[in-house]
Order: sequence, then C-alpha cells, then structure tokens
Amino acid sequence: MKKRTRENIGLVFANIFLILLCFVVLVPVLYAFSVSLNADNSLLSANFSFLPKHFTLANYKAVFTEKPIMLWLKNSLILAVVTLGMSLGTGIPAAYVFSRKEFPGRKAILRTLILLYAFPSLLSMTALYKLLSPMGLINTRTGLIIVYTGTMAVFALWNMKGYFDTIPVEIEEAAMIDGTTPVQLVTRIVLPLAKPTIAVTAMMVLIYVWNEYIFAINFMTGSDTYTLAAGLYSLQATEMSGSWPIFAAASIVVSIPILIAFFALQKNMTTGLTSGGVKG
Repeated sequence: MKKRTRENIGLVFANIFLILLCFVVLVPVLYAFSVSLNADNSLLSANFSFLPKHFTLANYKAVFTEKPIMLWLKNSLILAVVTLGMSLGTGIPAAYVFSRKEFPGRKAILRTLILLYAFPSLLSMTALYKLLSPMGLINTRTGLIIVYTGTMAVFALWNMKGYFDTIPVEIEEAAMIDGTTPVQLVTRIVLPLAKPTIAVTAMMVLIYVWNEYIFAINFMTGSDTYTLAAGLYSLQATEMSGSWPIFAAASIVVSIPILIAFFALQKNMTTGLTSGGVKG
C-alpha cells in the first residue's frame, strides 16, 4: 500500500511538472498571439498584458494583403511536399536494404553517412552554392529541393533503419513461406508495421523544411522565391521591425499549416517516437 501511495504521489508531481513545462512553452506563443490582436505596438510597452487592450484583426488583414505571404506559402508547400516525397522515397527503401542485406562496404557507407550528417550543414553552404550555380539551380526551387533532400534523406534512412532492425526477420520468413511475393511483403507487412515511424520521420522532414531559412535566404535571391521562414526573416530584419503586431500575426499564420500536419499525424507519432533510432 505504501509503495502504491509513493507511486501515486510521484505521478502527481510528474503531472504538475509537465503542466508547468507546457505552460512555460506556451507563454511565448500566447504572448505573440496577444500582440497580433493588439492595435498598439505593445511588444515594446512596459504595461503589456495577455489581453489585448485595443482588439483588432487589422494585423492579420495586413499579412494577407500587404505582404506576399500567400506566394511564400505556395513556395514552402511545394518544397515541403516534394522534399518529403523524395526523402521518404529514397530513405525508406535504402533503410530496408541496409537493415536486411549484408554486402561489402555496408558498415563503411553507414559510418560515412552518419559522419556527414553530424557536420553542421552551414559548413557545406559555399560548396553547394558553387556546385549548383554553374547548373543554373540558384534561385530555383529545384536547387533548394536538392539541398533539403540531401540532408533529410540521410535522416530518413537512419531513423527508418533503426525501426526495421526491430522487426523480427522470422515474420518476413514466415510470410515468404506462405507464398508472399517480395512486393507484397514490403507493402502489406513491413510498411504497415513501420507506419508510426514513417509518420514521425515525415513530421521531422516537414518541420525542417518549414523552418529552414538560412539556405533559403542565401540560395533564393528574389523575394518572390522566398519560403515563409525566409520571407519572415527578411521582413523582421527590415520593414517589420517597427511593426511587431503585424510580424506576430505573420508568425501565427506561418505556424498553422505545420500544426495541422502535426495533429493529422498525431495518432501514429506516439508509438513512432519510441520505435525508431540509430542502430548499427
């Protein structure tokens, strides 16, 4: 009885801690949301409160009418969808091969990939720029997709390989004995089992592409080719620095698509977060 009481008390304190942690994380979001609904430039006010003193939706109207937000949204969606498809389309098959097959150089390739992924991507920016520039891929979505896919395909490979390693080979052998073809084995057994990890991997790819702005700023020379993150960064550094309510409204708008994707994948993510990982 005493042991159960101690466990219940520990659970209560753990819940309280998590609630406080969630509140701390949500404070900046609530702060930005309140600023976005205020007619005054209240970010710089000493008398700020979470309830807008002069409620208005004019800041959101300005985001959609005065700034090319919709164009940047289109660019971000195209980059995110194509990068996601290419990263998963190359990373998942490669992960399955590295997990199930033994071939010369397998470990060396895996070690090289993880070593390359460990280096900050900024170190390769100059080399990538000089590589893509002669091919006319600077200031194009194609060039940025190549950069993003090169980064996230390696992540997808490692994350998915970690999960494929946990699937018993006996399951696949039994299916093959029952007459399952290799294609059916992958599409009807392996991929359905890996669905949670695929959801987590997809979400991580989307978050990376959606938030990345350093490559987008340097590889996209025209404001009409910016992504949402790059566009907001450029505006924050120039004209919007004196209009924090509009910038806060733009930040909230930018967050909505990725939140929708998160809630759509939420059912599968809880299991997937604990099943993937890097294994040798």
